[in-house]
Amino acid sequence: MTHDHPFDIYRWSFDTVFMLSRILTLLQLTRMALVFTAISNGWAAMLLQSRATGQAITVPYAIAMTLASIGLYTFGMALNDVIDRRRDSQIAPGRPLPSGRISVRSAHALCFVLAVASVAAGGWMVWLHPGQWMTLLIVLWTLALIGFYDFAGKYLVAAGLLTLGLIRFFHATIAAPTLAFPWHAVLLLTHVTLLSAVCYHLEGKRPRLTPKHWLTLSLGLAAVVVTLVTLLIYRRGGGSGAGETPLLLALWIRPGLAYVGAAVVTFVAVAITLRLKADDARAAGRGIMLYGVLWLIVYDASFVVGYVGWRPALIILSLLPLAWLAVQAMRAWAKMVDLSAKPEYQRAR
Repeated sequence: MTHDHPFDIYRWSFDTVFMLSRILTLLQLTRMALVFTAISNGWAAMLLQSRATGQAITVPYAIAMTLASIGLYTFGMALNDVIDRRRDSQIAPGRPLPSGRISVRSAHALCFVLAVASVAAGGWMVWLHPGQWMTLLIVLWTLALIGFYDFAGKYLVAAGLLTLGLIRFFHATIAAPTLAFPWHAVLLLTHVTLLSAVCYHLEGKRPRLTPKHWLTLSLGLAAVVVTLVTLLIYRRGGGSGAGETPLLLALWIRPGLAYVGAAVVTFVAVAITLRLKADDARAAGRGIMLYGVLWLIVYDASFVVGYVGWRPALIILSLLPLAWLAVQAMRAWAKMVDLSAKPEYQRAR
């Protein structure tokens, strides 16, 4: 019978903490806890497209869509931290890059791998469904929008806020490039744009949102939505002739939208409640942003239950508690690793 030397036990404990810290660093850099919202958007888009077109969903195709969602989301989050590392060193020194827990070179390499992975997943989807060649182009376009936002859009206020909505919109069209069912992607666009704007204002970010910014954002969002709907009406047969398709049927306006309407009204009530109960506007903005991002899963489930069925809707809705638990686990894990870290001492002055 052998006994471990105390030094070996301490070294094992230190190595374990170091490994956990490295994993936590990668998860923090990529905001992995909220990646379930992107996965949910992709799954809902697949199911709605399948319902509208009759094209079956295979397991490999679902896996490819999941990988594309994970790659795009984590790429955007990691790239944002790479670009903001100097600003974060002043206002959030505990973030992975300014704290030195990951090098800039490693972060660049990670961004490259994630971007390539999302493109490869998009290519896999095209290979599985050869007729949907637009899928890969949408993946590339979404990557371009993410790059635009992280490098420049976030500094353009209204344009940046609208870009955030467009990123979600195009992500939801990867598995539905024909927009056979348009309202899912349109709601994601509208929700993310308005949510980002409201929370930007509540948190007092700079430059401040002025009435001109609000007007520009509102007109831009309205122009995008109206253009999309007009193109859909034109493409799907709003004209005349024996083969004319009724407008409501062409745009998939069905009673199932009532579930979506209920989800929208419920979130508005939740957001107002959070604002009233918060100690200040900044805390309210942070809380509403978290709940608003998680609520994307509720929207996905409401569309699926109204147009596909309650069983797949429950599968999608199951991602909501997973995302919530992941957020809480990440917070607790970060505190635990911080407490386990080697203390730092400062020279007395």
